[in-house]
Amino acid sequence: MKETLIKARGLTKKFGTITAVDHLDLEVYAGEIYGFLGPNGSGKTTTIRMLTGLLEPTSGEARICGYDINTEPARAKALIAYVPDQPRLYGKLTAREFLALMANLYRMPPDRAREQAENLLALFELSGRGDELLEGYSHGMRQKIVLAAALIHRPRVLLMDEPTVGLDPRSARLLKDILQELARLGAAVFLSTHILEIAERMCHRVGILQEGALIAQGSPQELRLKVGHADESLEDIFLDLTGGIEDAELIRSLGEGEHH
Repeated sequence: MKETLIKARGLTKKFGTITAVDHLDLEVYAGEIYGFLGPNGSGKTTTIRMLTGLLEPTSGEARICGYDINTEPARAKALIAYVPDQPRLYGKLTAREFLALMANLYRMPPDRAREQAENLLALFELSGRGDELLEGYSHGMRQKIVLAAALIHRPRVLLMDEPTVGLDPRSARLLKDILQELARLGAAVFLSTHILEIAERMCHRVGILQEGALIAQGSPQELRLKVGHADESLEDIFLDLTGGIEDAELIRSLGEGEHH
């Protein structure tokens, strides 16, 4: 029996008359990397913000490792790491100071926190830059330190919004390896991305969100069978399911029109 670490039931968020997320049901299991796909504005970030407890749902519930994120937030959040798409850093802290601060928030013993921080700095090739102020870091280096901070307390659930933005290919590959290792150790990884190639290479299952509703879910291979094209890429499947094929054909027709 798979252990469910992330569970949404009837999760709904309305902003006035607009329904951003519409009665979402999903489960993510221990040892699984789950990719959350959808066009811009489909409700991906709103869903993640509800799963992390940053946004209260209009109705429905979200549970992390069995704890309701809204009624038992301290217990649920102790098990979560969240990497937003545009993370904020304290520029006047060094990387080591920032990691120590994050470890302290999770009440880690100081010795263990220091050891884990050094391991993560080495992993992300930042050991030699660990005493520099974060305000001097490049975008890619900042992204790495945010990931290191997310992993410092060894979370059971990792929620990530567009985690590869700003990473060079080597760092993106490193991230993939780290996420696969976390899953192997029994964590649940939930990541939203618009880069379908990443989802195809990285994720055990994917869910496709459109206008706040989950319109398809399964492994990339299962989705291929669903649309009846066993040799299609995940990108083609995504376009089939979300109606993007029409956009692609329209773009092609525009290009053809230029030749007349």
